[in-house]
Amino acid sequence: MSMLDTLNEFRNREEVFSFIQEAAPPSPMLDTRHGPILYIEGITKSFDGFRALNDLTLYVDDGELRCIIGPNGAGKTTLMDVITGKTQPDEGQAWFGQRLNLLKMQEHVIAQSGIGRKFQKPTVYEVLSVYENLELAMHTHRGLLNSLTWHLSGEQRDRIDETLELTGLKDLAHTQAGNLSHGQKQWLEIGSLLMQNPRLLLVDEPVAGMTGQETEKTAELLVSLAGRHSVIVVEHDMDFVRSIARQVTVLHQGSVLAEGTMDEVQNNAKVREVYLGE
Repeated sequence: MSMLDTLNEFRNREEVFSFIQEAAPPSPMLDTRHGPILYIEGITKSFDGFRALNDLTLYVDDGELRCIIGPNGAGKTTLMDVITGKTQPDEGQAWFGQRLNLLKMQEHVIAQSGIGRKFQKPTVYEVLSVYENLELAMHTHRGLLNSLTWHLSGEQRDRIDETLELTGLKDLAHTQAGNLSHGQKQWLEIGSLLMQNPRLLLVDEPVAGMTGQETEKTAELLVSLAGRHSVIVVEHDMDFVRSIARQVTVLHQGSVLAEGTMDEVQNNAKVREVYLGE
């Protein structure tokens, strides 16, 4: 079955809904010359009387790999929802660089401005090959019709090849995505996000359900992305966090409880009491 035939079968399904939308008007250029790439200041959000975020302030530098940890209900998912425009806070500010006010932007415009999000459960097009998944991701903002008729340039093919190499999927380029292991699907989804040139990647529990070997490879992948991209990783696996973390933020009851290196966080008495159960 060709890629065109497959996508035609999906035309009325949720998986391709985003491709039917027209591309949004271009946003102002991201400006990080004078400070962090992400500013979260005084963000508060309540749901039916429950305060999911409570005056939360967070700054992430351009090119940084930041790990965010915290017990269930600490506010990690709500924070990611605010950054990506899925949730509007009751109070506070959220800026992408110096000029992009995330609280005044729609979700798809935020994505097109350079913020990519990978959820815990991988979402790949299982009937398409690994290569076709990456090709389709590159054309997300062209709309479905243009994606089906667009031909790859040599430069675009090179980008796909580089992403296959980076994610360790080069030998599986023509393998149907549905036949990949759980870890390989996670890498493919990260690769699909990379095809859209994000400046900031939000990665939610990337190693949940992975084998030890897959976890090690995922750590290597995320560390390799830092510098070229800013990466925020939400994770519960402390061994994994320790293997990649340069800076760790601990959330508790919707606020920042502590920040610092992994050693500093682990030696923090409040963190041990609240998060590590000591």
